[in-house]
Amino acid sequence: MKKLCLMRLSAIGDVCHAVAMVERIQRHWPDCQITWIIGKIEYQLLATMPGIEFVQFDKSLGKQAFKKLRQDLGKQQFDALLVMQVALRANIAARQINAKVKIGFDWHRSKELHWLFTNRRISPQPHAHVLEGFMGFADALGVPAVDDLRWPIPVDAEAKTWAQQQCQALGEFVIISPAASKAERNWLPERYAAITDYLQAKGKKVVLCGGPGKLDQQISDAILQHTSAIAENYVGQTSLKHLLALIAEAELVIAPDTGPAHMATTVNTPVIGLYAHSNPRRTGPYRDLQRVVSVYDEVILKQTGKSWQQLPWGKRAKGADLMARISTQSVIDKIDQWLQQSTVNAVLKQQG
Repeated sequence: MKKLCLMRLSAIGDVCHAVAMVERIQRHWPDCQITWIIGKIEYQLLATMPGIEFVQFDKSLGKQAFKKLRQDLGKQQFDALLVMQVALRANIAARQINAKVKIGFDWHRSKELHWLFTNRRISPQPHAHVLEGFMGFADALGVPAVDDLRWPIPVDAEAKTWAQQQCQALGEFVIISPAASKAERNWLPERYAAITDYLQAKGKKVVLCGGPGKLDQQISDAILQHTSAIAENYVGQTSLKHLLALIAEAELVIAPDTGPAHMATTVNTPVIGLYAHSNPRRTGPYRDLQRVVSVYDEVILKQTGKSWQQLPWGKRAKGADLMARISTQSVIDKIDQWLQQSTVNAVLKQQG
């Protein structure tokens, strides 16, 4: 392939997964020209990624977004287009792109008329993580597999310096990023407060992180009402680049199914993920699935009468109060396991 285009508009976690696949292509095909059609917010995180020409797709423009996409691409012709999103918006956007081959998901994962907009499909992957699903596109192109995953998301010097300054002031710290995009995926503020107090008792400072949205502000304010142990509140105060730099300095991230959990994976910061609505085997923090606290299995069995293995892959549980099934103690247990492993790692490092 000399000229490749990929379509993955959103969301933060998913574009983080996609970066590992893109790096795999770049590693084996360094001369391949890659264009990435991406959402406006997600672009802020990946903007300076080397070797990629980004074209922003602003969904807020409505129908004009498709017209602008055609204008931005001009008469470019691609050897292949990877349609890595099944949402109808992405499918329609794919029609605006001139490519000899348009590769989409397999029949099982082909939703919202996805199959109409592609002429080739990746191989089926029963029970695959989202990241592994994206790797299926590299497989379809014939790109050799890799043993190690890499996420070359650059962070500028100013963001790194700022994060290092925060680290110097705080010392060792843990990030809680409590707000997902949907309220039903959020854990209870008083329980976040309880584990904050527990971490403080263990000698760890805790900071809050999140976006500028109303839901982020509400849940962080609620946590602050239940504890005085939050060392810093960065909610709504950082760009995505600054947040990534801060996550890289943190010892641990605790979060529900939300972007910062997957951003942590890209910089190798451990994650304790909190899950109830979606199967963490599919959407959990890729390097830390063993650290996930999940009630998904019991919830989906109760709601459907079937185990997750018997259901369509990606089946979500429904309910506004499912996260309340995650106990404070279950999260503390994972924290204790992490603390014990950290102690072992520190001893091994001292011994050389």
